[in-house]
Amino acid sequence: MTLLRFVAIAVLALWVGGLAALGGIVAPVLFEVLEARMALEGRELAGQVFGVIFQRFQHASWVFGGLLLASLGARAALGPRPRQWGLRMWTVIAMVAVSVAGVLFVAPRIDAIRTSVSGPVAALPESDLRRIEFGRWHGVSTGLMFATLVAGVWLLRAEMKDGH
Repeated sequence: MTLLRFVAIAVLALWVGGLAALGGIVAPVLFEVLEARMALEGRELAGQVFGVIFQRFQHASWVFGGLLLASLGARAALGPRPRQWGLRMWTVIAMVAVSVAGVLFVAPRIDAIRTSVSGPVAALPESDLRRIEFGRWHGVSTGLMFATLVAGVWLLRAEMKDGH
């Protein structure tokens, strides 16, 4: 049981820590450095680079989700069942579903808008529908990332407090 709890805590630390590092460090630094060197084109490049990094991280998060589900399932089968087991399982499933939705639904829409514009999206007038839609989808992506982060912090806390 100790090994299974360790796996769950380590996986959650990687998942939550990765999201926090991407959103709090990687993205701001990419945009700051590339915008300082290349203005609007740098902003566009930073968005593209971060998009690739984030998509690859999302694929890793699917593995994290599988490991968490396996750990929780094994602990429930071997007994005693972890506290709030059902809620934890559904939370992990929701986190993976959010990640899959981001990769398969949100990211392609953001990329489609980028490719439909001849130049940086940020260079479009603020009233341009493509820029508005891009901002909306970017907000959805950010919201999904934040929701996953919050859910992951809750799971990590639950794992740390639970002795089962």
